Amino acid sequence: MAKDNSFDVVSQVDMQEVDNAFQQTKKELVQRYDLKGSGADIELDKAGMKVVVVAPSDFVASQVIDVFNTRLVRRSVDLKSIRWADSQAASGGTVRIEGEIVAGIDQDTARKINKDIRDQKFSKVKVAIEGDKLRVSSPSRDELQTVIAFLKSGDWGVPLQYENYR
Repeated sequence: MAKDNSFDVVSQVDMQEVDNAFQQTKKELVQRYDLKGSGADIELDKAGMKVVVVAPSDFVASQVIDVFNTRLVRRSVDLKSIRWADSQAASGGTVRIEGEIVAGIDQDTARKINKDIRDQKFSKVKVAIEGDKLRVSSPSRDELQTVIAFLKSGDWGVPLQYENYR
C-alpha cells in the first residue's frame, strides 16, 4: 500500500510584522504634517488580536488605516488578514474603527474550501478539517500540486499558506 502524501492549509499572521507596522504607523502619526496634532490614534492589542483607530472624523480615520495598510503591505502581511468594522461614534465627537486580526481558518470557511476541492473532482484527494487548519492528502504528489494551484487561484476571504508538504 502506497503512503499518502499530504500538506496543511493554514491561515497565520506574523504578529511581529503587524507590531512593526503598528510602530511605524504610530511614528508617522506624530511626524506627518496632515496627521500631526489631529487627535488621531491607533492601538494594537496583541492578546486580543485587535487594532483600534480613534480619529476626529471618518476621513482622518481612513487616512490612518491607509498608512497602516501601506506598512503592512511593505512587511508582506496580507491585507485580508485584518477585517475592519464600520466606524462607530465615540465620545468627544470622535470616531472609532476596530480591526480584527484573522488567524486560523474558521469552520464555515473550512467547509467551503473542502466543498470547493471536492467539486473539482480531483482523483483520490481527501480533505480533513482539523481545528483551524485543513489537511489535504493524496497518493499522488501531482494531484496535491494541482490542489495548491487551485487554492491559490481562489479567494476565500482569508490568506492561505501551505505547509508540511510531504
